[in-house]
Order: sequence, then C-alpha cells, then structure tokens
Amino acid sequence: MESHLELLIKLQQIDTLILRKQLLINEIPLKITNAELPLKEEESALIKLKQKREAIEKKRRDKERELDDLNEKLKKLKARTSEIKTNKEYQAHLKEIESTEKELYRLEDEILIIMEEIETFSQDMKLAEEKIKSLKNKVDAIKEKIEKEISELQKELVSLKEKRGKIVESLNMETYNLYMSLMESRGGLAVAEVKEEVCQGCNMNIPPQLYVEIKKNEEIIQCPQCHRILYYKGTT
Repeated sequence: MESHLELLIKLQQIDTLILRKQLLINEIPLKITNAELPLKEEESALIKLKQKREAIEKKRRDKERELDDLNEKLKKLKARTSEIKTNKEYQAHLKEIESTEKELYRLEDEILIIMEEIETFSQDMKLAEEKIKSLKNKVDAIKEKIEKEISELQKELVSLKEKRGKIVESLNMETYNLYMSLMESRGGLAVAEVKEEVCQGCNMNIPPQLYVEIKKNEEIIQCPQCHRILYYKGTT
C-alpha cells in the first residue's frame, strides 16, 4: 500500500498537469483573438475604402448635376444667339458661351479624374475582399484546430480528475486539507523535491539532520522555510 507521502507526490504531479492543461484552455480565447486580428484589421480597412468610395461617388453625382445644369445653361445661351440685336451684345454673349463651355470642359475633366479614382478604390476593395476571404478561411481552419485541441484537453482533464479523485479517497482529511492549503498559498506547488539539501520549492537550504530524515521518504516533513511537503527523489 502506498504511503501518504507517495500519494501526495502523485497528487502533485496530477494537479500540476491539470493546472497546465487548464492554463492552455484559458489561453485559447487569446489565441483566437490573435488569429482574428489581421482579419478584423482588413475588414476595418475595407470599411474605410467603402466610405471613401461612397464619398467620392457623391462628389461625382454632385459634379454631374452641376454639369447637367451647365449643359442646360449652354443650350439656352445658344438658343438666344439669334435674338441678339447689337454687335456689343453679341460679343458679350459669345464670351458668356465661351466661359460656360470652359467651365463645362473643366467639369468633364474633373468627373473623368473622379471616375479614375472610383475605379482605383473599386480595385482596392476587390483585393481587400479577396484577402478577407483568404483570412476568413485561415481563421476558420485555426478555430477548427483549436476546437479539436479543446476537446482533447477536456478529455485529458476528465481522465486526470478521475485519477485525482481516487488518490484523494486514499488520503485522510487532515493530510488533504494541508495539501490544499499549501496549493493555494504556494502557487500550485504543495509538494517539492529536495536536491542536495536544497528545497526546490523555495531554493532554501535544508538542515543536514532534517535532510537525512527526508531522504527516507517515510513521513510527511515540511520545509522549515516555505512549509511545502518535501520528498527525496534520489539518483536515477
């Protein structure tokens, strides 16, 4: 039959594994967040591109309405030409037509430039959408892998907790309570090995006579400094 010390050593090993696996599970949300970060950045960039394109399309529509107004104005000006009576009025009228035509050409050039900008934004958006699709596939693959990892970790935790329960059943309540108290107060390490008269839990020296007793592994002995339960592993 295993001694209480041997059971505590095994319990510590199992609890260390449980804590390690639980930590891995706890880190998973951060792994997912980090995996999604490039995707979210690209989606945010696409939204900004859409907003810029919408703004420039509004500018195009405004310019086109202005162009329509100028075309209508030019049409009316040309229609009035035959009504001009004096040479002076005729020259002034021609200048107004010329000025309107120049303004019309300027607007047409501006609209062409805007159309080129819209085309550039459309191409950039298409590239961004393709990149987003690729990133989504990558994130989905990562999530699928993570889900498998979670499933495996949870299965391992169930198995470890079953083993833990059997060990706890073999311990008396006083010993188990001491162990749990140390687990809580000593950062998850209640049972520590002693090597060359040094506690591996707090790295403090163990008195020689106490070290002799610890090496026997016959009873529960606590470190004089950190109060962890000590054991001697020996040489392999």
